[in-house]
Amino acid sequence: MSPLATALQSCDMLLIDGLHAFDFTCDETGLTIECMDGRQLRRWSFTPEQIAAAVGADDQWQLADAQGEHRLVCMSAFRAPDEDDDEADLDQPAER
Repeated sequence: MSPLATALQSCDMLLIDGLHAFDFTCDETGLTIECMDGRQLRRWSFTPEQIAAAVGADDQWQLADAQGEHRLVCMSAFRAPDEDDDEADLDQPAER
């Protein structure tokens, strides 16, 4: 597995060409990224070979496809837990 592919497995969000992307998949077929740029849906697709050829360090990478060079940053997003243990049970009457 290439260094970029390893970094992609552990990140929650990408910054590609200055745009934040939460909708991406990286598997044996390559990397696919989608995000909204205003009203326009933007899509990028990279082959496993292009991912392996990416140049970078830490979480910042340069990667090329048929349209040219792209700057990719792997980021971690904050996520809220599905259930809040801190919330009072709303089925129980309030204590007075």
